[in-house]
Formats: sequence, C-alpha cells, structure tokens
Amino acid sequence: MIKIINSLFVTMFGIGKLPRIPGSYASLATVIFLYILFHVLLVPVDTFLFFLIAIFIISLFAVNLFIKDLTNKDPKEVVIDEFIGQSIPICLYEIAHSEPTAPGRVLTFYFIMFILFRIFDIAKPYPVNYYDKNFKNSFGVIMDDVCAGLYVVAILVFYMIVTS
Repeated sequence: MIKIINSLFVTMFGIGKLPRIPGSYASLATVIFLYILFHVLLVPVDTFLFFLIAIFIISLFAVNLFIKDLTNKDPKEVVIDEFIGQSIPICLYEIAHSEPTAPGRVLTFYFIMFILFRIFDIAKPYPVNYYDKNFKNSFGVIMDDVCAGLYVVAILVFYMIVTS
C-alpha cells in the first residue's frame, strides 16, 4: 500500500506514466493547478509556500524510495520534481504581483514561465546539469528542477528591471 501511495505521489497521480513527454505534462498540470489555486480559489501564496516546502521535504524521501531498486536514478515517470521546479517561479511571480492583475496578463506570464522552465529543464545549463550528473539520488532529481525554476525567476527579474 505504501508503494502505491508513493508511486502516485512521485508520478503526480499517474501523469508521469503518460507517454512521450511526462515532464511537460506535469509542468502544464502544475501551471493549471496553480492558476486555479491562486486566481479562482484565491488561496494565499504564503499558505501554498508551506505546502510546497512540505512537498519538497517529502519528495526527498519519496523519490529515494521509488528509485532505490532502479538502475536509472532519474526515471521519466518521476515528475514531482517538475511540480516543485515549476511552482517556484509562479509563486515568486504571485508574491511580486500581490495586487489583482488582469487574467490575460497572468496567463501570458504563466505561459512564458512554463516555456522557460521546460527549456531550462531540458537544456540543463550549469548548475542544472551539475545536480543532474553528480547526484544520482532524490537530491539530484529534485535540485536540477529547482535550479531550472530559479533560472526562470532570474529571467523574469531581469525582464522586470529592464521594462520598469
């Protein structure tokens, strides 16, 4: 039973088992989920941040449990790391834009964050590739996506500085 629950958690309820591009599906599901959470249900970002930190900590253990008997230590079906990495720029965007923003503008930025995150997650520039290559455990699986998310944040901060 624990293995089933763990598998559901690390695959984001089976999204990771979808064919071809499970990481992109997981990132897209995260974007949609967070838009609904923040702009339809009006959940405060700081409340979600506690939830995200808990997911990060639980993921360190859950991913290790999932990959312990696998030869591939970063299997494509593990997509909870995409949830964490994609959530970082969206949360920071929401914190920076605490006042109500037009839905079209929010959706545009969410789409840009989705595309940028996928580019950085796939291209794996330094230090994303450092974690991917040097840590063959849950820390490496998760931290490469955290770094990809932080790259998105850096690009958006640069954009806000240049356009202000």
